[in-house]
Amino acid sequence: MQKIKIIAFIFSLFTMTSCAELTQIAQSAANQNLPLSNTEIIAGLKEALLVGADSSVKRLSAVDGYLKDQAVKILLPPEAKTIMDNLSKLPGGQKLVDDVVVRINRAAEDAAKGAKPIFVNSVREMTFADGLQILRGPDNAATSYFKQKTSQQLGELYRPKIRESLNKNLVAGISTQQSWNELTTNWNKLAGSTVGKIAGFKRVDVKLEDYLLQQALNGLFLKIEEREKDIRTNANARVTNILKRVFGS
Repeated sequence: MQKIKIIAFIFSLFTMTSCAELTQIAQSAANQNLPLSNTEIIAGLKEALLVGADSSVKRLSAVDGYLKDQAVKILLPPEAKTIMDNLSKLPGGQKLVDDVVVRINRAAEDAAKGAKPIFVNSVREMTFADGLQILRGPDNAATSYFKQKTSQQLGELYRPKIRESLNKNLVAGISTQQSWNELTTNWNKLAGSTVGKIAGFKRVDVKLEDYLLQQALNGLFLKIEEREKDIRTNANARVTNILKRVFGS
C-alpha cells in the first residue's frame, strides 16, 4: 500500500516536473518511507562506532589529551597522598610530584595512538544481533560493546607504557613504583599491628600499575561514551547520510 501511494504521488507530479526533479522526488519519498534494511542498520552502527572511536582516540592521543582534560586526567590513587606530601616538602619536590603525573599521562597519550586498529577489528566482528542491541539500547550501548570486545587488548596496549613510566627514577634512584611499594609495605605492617588494629587502620592493597591502567581505560571509554551520546541525541553530530538515516529514524 505504501509503495502504491508513492507511485501515485510521483505520477501526479509527472507533468509538472523534469526527469531529474522526478528522480530526486522519488528517491526522497522512498528514503523517508521505506523501513531500514538490516544492511543499513549494521552499516550505520558500524560507522557510528568508528566515528566515535576515531575522534576519541585522536583527542586523547594528542599532546595533553589526557593531561589537560580534567575529566580524564590520570592521578595517583588517594593512598599515594603520603608520598606526594613528603616529596613536595623537599627542595624541588613539587616539581618531582608534577613530573610523576605528567609522565603517567604522557604514557597514556602514547598508548592511545595504537588503539584505533583494536576498535576497527571489534567493529568488523559486530553481528546483526549486536547491532540491534546497540540501536535499541541506552545512550552508552555502543560504548558497552566496545568495553566488552576491546578491554583486554587495550589493556595489553596500555600496560607496558604505564609500567615504563612507573619504573623511571623519581629521586635518589628510586622510582614511583618502588616508592609506592615501600609506602604500602610499611603502612600494612602498621595496619596489621595491635596499635593499627585498635586505631582501625585498613590495609592498602592497591596495585599501582593496575590502578593507573584502569584509570587510563576509563578515560578512553568516557570520551567514546560522550561521542556516542552526541550522535544519538544531536542531529548535527551525524556527519554522514547513513548516520542520519539510522539514528534519525
